[in-house]
Amino acid sequence: YGFINTCLKSLVVEKYGEETWENLRRQAGVQDSFLTFEVYKDEITMQLVDKACKILGVPADMVLREFGEYFFEFCKRSGYDHMLRTLGGNLYEFIENLDALHSYLSLSYQASIEVLVWFVFPQEMNAPSFRVEKNEDGSMHLHYYSDRRGLCHIVPGIIGAAALDFFNIEISMEIVNQTEEEERTGKKEHIVFLVTQNPVFSYKERSKFSSLPQYLADSEKKIDSQLKKEDVEKAKNAIRERGSTVCPVRKSHWKTIRGIIALGKGKLLRGFDPVYPKSLWIDTKTFCNGLPFHMVFDKELRVKQAGVSIQKIVPGLQTMDISLDQYFSIVHPEVPFTISSIQKFINSQFVFQTRREMMPESWKQRPMLELRGQMIWMESLQCMLYLCSPLLRTLHELEERQMHIADIAPHDVTRDLILLNQQRLAEMELSNQLERKKEELRILSKHLEEEKKKTEALLYAMLPQHVANQLKEGKQVEAGEFKECTILFSDVVTFTNICAQCEPIQIVLMLNSMYLRFDRLTTVHDVYKVETIGDAYMVVGGVPVPVPTHAERVANFALGMIIAAKGVQNPVSGNPIQIRVGIHTGPVLAGVVGEKMPRYCLFGDTVNIASRMESHGVPSKIHLSSSAYQCLKYKNFEMTERGEIEVKGKGKMHTYFLIRNKTATENEIMGRP
Repeated sequence: YGFINTCLKSLVVEKYGEETWENLRRQAGVQDSFLTFEVYKDEITMQLVDKACKILGVPADMVLREFGEYFFEFCKRSGYDHMLRTLGGNLYEFIENLDALHSYLSLSYQASIEVLVWFVFPQEMNAPSFRVEKNEDGSMHLHYYSDRRGLCHIVPGIIGAAALDFFNIEISMEIVNQTEEEERTGKKEHIVFLVTQNPVFSYKERSKFSSLPQYLADSEKKIDSQLKKEDVEKAKNAIRERGSTVCPVRKSHWKTIRGIIALGKGKLLRGFDPVYPKSLWIDTKTFCNGLPFHMVFDKELRVKQAGVSIQKIVPGLQTMDISLDQYFSIVHPEVPFTISSIQKFINSQFVFQTRREMMPESWKQRPMLELRGQMIWMESLQCMLYLCSPLLRTLHELEERQMHIADIAPHDVTRDLILLNQQRLAEMELSNQLERKKEELRILSKHLEEEKKKTEALLYAMLPQHVANQLKEGKQVEAGEFKECTILFSDVVTFTNICAQCEPIQIVLMLNSMYLRFDRLTTVHDVYKVETIGDAYMVVGGVPVPVPTHAERVANFALGMIIAAKGVQNPVSGNPIQIRVGIHTGPVLAGVVGEKMPRYCLFGDTVNIASRMESHGVPSKIHLSSSAYQCLKYKNFEMTERGEIEVKGKGKMHTYFLIRNKTATENEIMGRP
C-alpha cells in the first residue's frame, strides 16, 4: 500500500533532503507521491530501497534498520500510537500480539494489511508472522516468518524503537538462525533473533547512581528494615509467576525489591491466585449454545464437541469423532494441520476455512466461511479447545453467506465489529476519494504552475519583466525618460526583391532562421529586443534598465548579427543573406502603449536617427552616428570614418563604420563555449 512508500519518501526527505528524494525516485523510475490505500507492486518498494543503498552509499541492512526505526515513528504520527501502546504490558506481550493486531487491521482495510510491521502488501500476499519464546536467562527468541526474503533487518529497527519508546528498555537483536521454513506450509524465510535487554535509566537516575555509590547500600538497609523476609520472597515469586519482566534480565535481590516498591507506590504487590470451582457449573447444552462457534478436538484431530451454530453451517460436525481436517483447512498461520504444529503456534490467532467439497449443496455457490479464534490446550483432557467467531468484515460478506447478525452470539463483539467496520469502510472510501482528489489537485496545480511559467515567459518576451509585473498587478505603467541609450536597427538587403521571387513559406523560414540567431544574441549581450517588423529588427541598450555599458553591448550585438547572418541562406540565390545595421546613441522616452496587445515602445528623435543610420548604411556593414562613435571611441573597438553623408530629414551628418572588437574573439562575440 502507498502508506509504506509514503513513509520511505518522508524518511529520505526528512533526513537527506528533497533533492536526494528526487534523484532516488528518478533512478527508481517511480512517481513522486503515493495514495495511502492504493495497492502498489512490491517491486516499487524494493527498487526504492535498492537505489537508496547505492545513492547514500550505505549497506542494505543499515538502510532497512533505519527505515524500521523511522517507520515506527511514522506509524505513531499517523494515528496508530494509542493502538500500539495497548498491545501489551511488556515487550514479550507486545510481540506476541502483533499477529492478532494484523488480523484486526485486515478487517478494517478489507485486506491482509500489516500496518504495524513495515511493508503492507496486496491481499494475495501473506503478512509476516511472529512467534516469541522466553528463555531461562531472561532473553527471548523471536521467530520471524515472511514470504519476502532480505527484509529481516527491518525487524530490529521496529522492535528496538518500540522497546525504547513504550517500555524504556534498550535491546540488542542478533540473528542466530536463518533457514527456509520447514515448520509451516509454503516456502517462507524463517529468521530467529536472540533478543537481550538492558534497562534504560533517566539522566537523574544515572547521575544519582554514578555520583552516590553509597546510595544503593543505604537503600537496601532502609528497605530491609521495612519489609519482612517472607513478604519479599512471596513478592519475588509472584513477580516471576506473572512474568512481569519485559524481556527480563538477571536482577539482583535489591533491584527486584526496588521495582516492587516503585511499582506499588510504597506498598508490597502480592501475586494473584485465581479461585476455581470444584466442579464446572455449566451444563453441556448451555455451553454449546452460549459458545455457538467453538470446537474441541483431540490429538488425532477427532472432533469431540462443537457449538450449535457451527453445526448448523457444517452439518458433518454433528457426527462425533469425524476428522476436523476433512472439513476445515488452516488459513493462518500457514502450518500443517497437525496437533504438534498447532501447539507450536498456540499463541497465534488461528483462521480456519471450510472446505467447499464438504459443505452442504446450498453453501457450494457461496463464499466459504472463515473462523477466527484462539487455541487452548486442555492438558487434563489431552484435547484442544478452539474458541472462535465468524471472520466477517462487512454486512455484504454476511449477506453473501446468507447469514444474519442473530447467528452470532450476543456477547460476541463480532456483531459490533461488523457494524462499526461497515461505517469505517464508508469513511475510508470517503478518505480515499478525498486523497485522490487532493492528488488530482496537486497534479493540476503543478501543470498550472508550468503553464503559468510559459505564459510569463511569453509575456516577458513581449514586455520588460518589471513592466509586465506591474501590468499583472493592474497598475498603470508610467512612461520613463532615459537620458542616454543606444538603439540599433537592421534590415535585409534586397528584401523586397527576395519576396517577389519566393513563396511566402520560404520567406517565413528565412526570417525565422535569422531571428532565432539574433534572439539568442540578445541574451548573450543583455540587450532588449523592442520589436520586429517584416525584415526590420530593433534592439536597445540601456533601456528599460539603465546601464553605463549600453553602447558596448549594442556594438558587440551588431558584430554578432553580421556573423550570424552569414549562416542564413538567401532562398533566391542560395548565398548567405546580407544585412544593414545602423546604431545611434541619445535620449528616448519609453512606455507601454495599447491595452489589447500592449507593447513597450521607444519615442524620440534618437529612434528616427538610428533608423536613418540603417537605411543609409552599406550591406554587411555597421553604420554608426557620431554620438555612437563617441561612446565607443575609447572602448577597444576598431572603427573607420565614412565622412559626411546626406541623411533624409537630417541634412549632412558625419558617420562611421564599426569594424571589430579588438579584445573579444568571435566565439566570445557569438556566446560560444
